[in-house]
Amino acid sequence: MLKYKKLGKIFRPSSDAPRTRFRRIWENRGSCKGGSTLKLLTYEVDRRKDIGVMSKDEMWVYPLRAFGMEYTSMMEVVKGFSQSEKDLLEHVSGLEPYGITGAAMRSEVRILAPIEAPEQDIICLGLNYMEHAEESARFKKEAFDGVRKEAVYFSKRVNRTVDPDGEISSHSDIVDSLDYEAELGVIIGKEAYRVPKEQVRDHIFGYTIINDVSARNVQNAHKQWYFGKSLDGFTPMGPCILTADSVEYPPKFPIRSLVNGEVRQESNTERMIFDIDHIVSELSMGMTLKAGTIISTGTPSGVGMGFTPPKFLKAGDVVECVIEGIGSIKNTVSE
Repeated sequence: MLKYKKLGKIFRPSSDAPRTRFRRIWENRGSCKGGSTLKLLTYEVDRRKDIGVMSKDEMWVYPLRAFGMEYTSMMEVVKGFSQSEKDLLEHVSGLEPYGITGAAMRSEVRILAPIEAPEQDIICLGLNYMEHAEESARFKKEAFDGVRKEAVYFSKRVNRTVDPDGEISSHSDIVDSLDYEAELGVIIGKEAYRVPKEQVRDHIFGYTIINDVSARNVQNAHKQWYFGKSLDGFTPMGPCILTADSVEYPPKFPIRSLVNGEVRQESNTERMIFDIDHIVSELSMGMTLKAGTIISTGTPSGVGMGFTPPKFLKAGDVVECVIEGIGSIKNTVSE
């Protein structure tokens, strides 16, 4: 039997743990705890970046390499994750940590944005909750008839996402109306082209939380959203990717945001005007959505511009975006 020694709150084996051990775990999976919830993380511990899975009780993080999965980035996982690997992780995430190489207490690791450098711009939905469409029209002093016949798509340039506890850049030299938008992020796991609505779920890898930070004055000045949404430090993401089959489909996630502890947004993703099936199917009719594509599905009402007077962010404000079942991200606005 292998003997493990405890180094701080991280467990290391006294010799290399053979992969066959986890094959035995899989063969004896009936004795493992568990449901099907699977949360995948990018994290840092002992100055080492790693990819891991959250334990069922969410007290521990287990590195994928402990189970013979040599992924070096979450994007590699999204593109290469097999069903057998997913099945194995669903079971080992229910095990006690003491026999798992590199298991670390959640409190001892720093959780990073799950996908740090998206390979393409993030595809975003505008005005995809009716109440948000109304408040947006009111802020712009535009007429709104309450009808949304077509989805509004735009893209968001992201060189580096912001970690779940990272800072939102205020860009105070060019931004005077900094705003927040809590959104459900959808990660494509299987290339999608001309996908009918009833097959969309087969192309979804998982879900995450995105704060679509926005510079309203920049948006309005340029008469489009790309620049005002794409400033550096404008895309907090995390804390994990919840795999798609961890929840019912289509998902019905309670979603909310808070600023300095005050609830600003509160809704449910089932209230989206254009749902995930519509979005992916429509986009894929004319463009290929590659594995790793990130879609930010729009925000509910309660953003800063929706208040009278507006409640825009300022340096030192703390913005928390919460989606029940996924977790929360909590970011401070920098000077």
